[in-house]
Amino acid sequence: MTQPRATVDRGDCFRQRFFPRSDFVRQLRIVKILRAFWQPALATFLSAVLAIASSFFLSIPPAFAGINDDRFDGNIYIIYAGNGSLVPSKITLAESLKRNRPAIVVFYVDDSSDCKQYALVVSQLQEYYGRAATIIPIAVDSLSPETQYSPTEAGYYYQGFVPQTVILDQQGKVVLSEKGQVPYERLDDALRNVFDLLPRSESVQLKRRSFNEFNAELRE
Repeated sequence: MTQPRATVDRGDCFRQRFFPRSDFVRQLRIVKILRAFWQPALATFLSAVLAIASSFFLSIPPAFAGINDDRFDGNIYIIYAGNGSLVPSKITLAESLKRNRPAIVVFYVDDSSDCKQYALVVSQLQEYYGRAATIIPIAVDSLSPETQYSPTEAGYYYQGFVPQTVILDQQGKVVLSEKGQVPYERLDDALRNVFDLLPRSESVQLKRRSFNEFNAELRE
């Protein structure tokens, strides 16, 4: 009569053959110790990554920030007018007046929908009058209320509103000072008088009343 064979645990045999029980227990303890260490470390690392990612995304302007709201999303002349050449102005008001050159001073802030929209009009002015007049956008945050400005400084003409546009002729006389979004046609009419050009009713193109020499300078 054949005795039944004892059941052999193959896994146990494998462990005994390759990993003596004392070594196996020791290694199991090491694994537990390592697991106890790296789990908190991993959690700390992931928390740090999430914190950095959150701060990065919070620093990005909201996707719905645009030309019709009062959110700050960068310099308005670069973003909305696509004209980085306007800011900062290369010539100060004092230098422009010293050269007997008319000046267009525009006061603005970057977090105003009115200023954002008006930046397009200012850029249009540069297209037609940028060679003959100095266009000086002034961020009002750069002005100091305690400073006593002289007539050769832009801050002298600021009246506390944005946008505000001031046009000075060759002698430094104010020929226009208006608040809000001034229509391009209104600005164009004032500048045509400064440069002695034909009114819009007679010529949409920039033409001088007597001859066209100045027109070439304006459109270069």
